[in-house]
Amino acid sequence: MPSIAENLKTWNELYSWVGDGEEWSADFGGTEALWWFVIYPRIHRYLPACSVLEIAPGGGRWTQFLRTKCQSYLGVDLSARCVERCKARFASDTHMKFCVNDGMSLEVVPNDSIDFVFSFEAMVHVEKDVIEAYLTQLAKKLKPDGVGVIHHSNLGAYPGRLKVLEYQSRLPSAVRRIVTVGKVEYLLGLHTGWWATSMTSALFKKYCEQAGLKCISQEFINWARSRCLVGGISVFTKENSRWDVKSPRLENSQYMKNAGLNVRLARLYCD
Repeated sequence: MPSIAENLKTWNELYSWVGDGEEWSADFGGTEALWWFVIYPRIHRYLPACSVLEIAPGGGRWTQFLRTKCQSYLGVDLSARCVERCKARFASDTHMKFCVNDGMSLEVVPNDSIDFVFSFEAMVHVEKDVIEAYLTQLAKKLKPDGVGVIHHSNLGAYPGRLKVLEYQSRLPSAVRRIVTVGKVEYLLGLHTGWWATSMTSALFKKYCEQAGLKCISQEFINWARSRCLVGGISVFTKENSRWDVKSPRLENSQYMKNAGLNVRLARLYCD
């Protein structure tokens, strides 16, 4: 269960950010392929937007695409190192601003100012208290027709399997060298990857409702080698906005299988 302090130490001190996070796109054929073939088809109807808020931009992996889809952009990250990196990387873009927060607060964001909020492959590492805090604030930060897309953990939906992993960690060291975490995860169909174990898609929807937001769609996805749907992509808006029309859900166990196709497509259509 990664805490805010652990996230800060990892992303601000331990991780090198040499590749600006683009190294995590390899399984999908690179960042360009992952954006255009996977992410953009899921968010295209909400862009371009007048004002965009990105939570946890890291090294700017998605920021480089969002920058052309808005009139004003604000990136908020708990890592001062990431914020400074993005400021330097996008220094020529006068419509962009980056700020450091405490990993939970959106105080720097004016109320009723955001048309589109986005976070992908970042908030999978934050627990349910952080998600709840952000959604509570976003209910005030979004414009009346504002909308958001957040990629988060759904690991908490598998408490029994997580207990097996917890038991494995208490085995004698000699046994753990044979019965490794990787082997146990594979047998359980899980991918933990330092993802939040308390968070679920059901909780995301609940927190939206508590804040006066409407979760208008949820996609349950697998990740890496997992067979379980350990991740969620949730789309939300303000109640009675023009987007508040439906609430479907999709269980997509083929999400990672499609990554192989993305790799082949990238050879044809991406740099």
